[in-house]
Amino acid sequence: MADVASGSIGANGAGSAAPGERVPELSLKGISKSFGAVQALKDVDFEVYAGEVVGLVGDNGAGKSTLIKTISGVNIPDSGEIYVAGHRVNISTPADAVHHGIETVYQDLALCDNLDVVANLFLGREDTSVRLGPLSPMTEIEMERRTVEVLRQLDVKIPSVRSVVASLSGGQRQSIAVPKTILRNARVVQLDEPTAALGVAQTKQVLNLIRRLREQGLGVVVISHNLADVFEVVDRVIVMRLGRRIATFDVHATTPEQVVAAITGAEFADVAENGDASEVAQQA
Repeated sequence: MADVASGSIGANGAGSAAPGERVPELSLKGISKSFGAVQALKDVDFEVYAGEVVGLVGDNGAGKSTLIKTISGVNIPDSGEIYVAGHRVNISTPADAVHHGIETVYQDLALCDNLDVVANLFLGREDTSVRLGPLSPMTEIEMERRTVEVLRQLDVKIPSVRSVVASLSGGQRQSIAVPKTILRNARVVQLDEPTAALGVAQTKQVLNLIRRLREQGLGVVVISHNLADVFEVVDRVIVMRLGRRIATFDVHATTPEQVVAAITGAEFADVAENGDASEVAQQA
């Protein structure tokens, strides 16, 4: 990736691709969003490449959720541009985002506890291509076959694809919420706090699932407050503060302490005390 350097790599990594440079699977340029007098996003650039996991971090109120909802079509930006695979697109509804291959798995997972795994994966998208009658067994068989296939592809282990969701653990629920995005031919998957409230074993299961998504060539965005989990699976960390993207880090050339400093603003306060105002202006 052309924009990745050692340590902090600047505030804005998005831009026009030079000849021979990789084009981001998803990129945002100059995104701003206000809610009345509150400026939630201020001229934010963002990018994620195919086969890359990006961690989006920041304190409460930093703008992470607003950015994710803008990408997923819940919020309409006041200004800025969105590109998918280098082509400018208009995303004004969640259906637009799905049409362009952008899927979001929110923290509540949006699963139906009283239905089994197959029914949840195909909810609202039941396969009706083969119908021998109102309750065609061929349709059920095909959906079950595709469910088994995608779970095997992502190395998801559950007791049975006919297990009712209410009987599954938190990690297993997260692991069946994500395959829904694969069945919809996603290009980019956003995961909102995927390991929140999970135990050690369940967290490991979800982190392995994120690695599988990267291996499948998807662009993955992980929103998390848990920096240990972030450093476990991501390639880059993008830090937001007060509605702005203020720093980007290559996880192989930085430390959690440096990321925390960027999140809290301590890094920039230290620079200001040393009198290098130009560096502060460049990163802020």
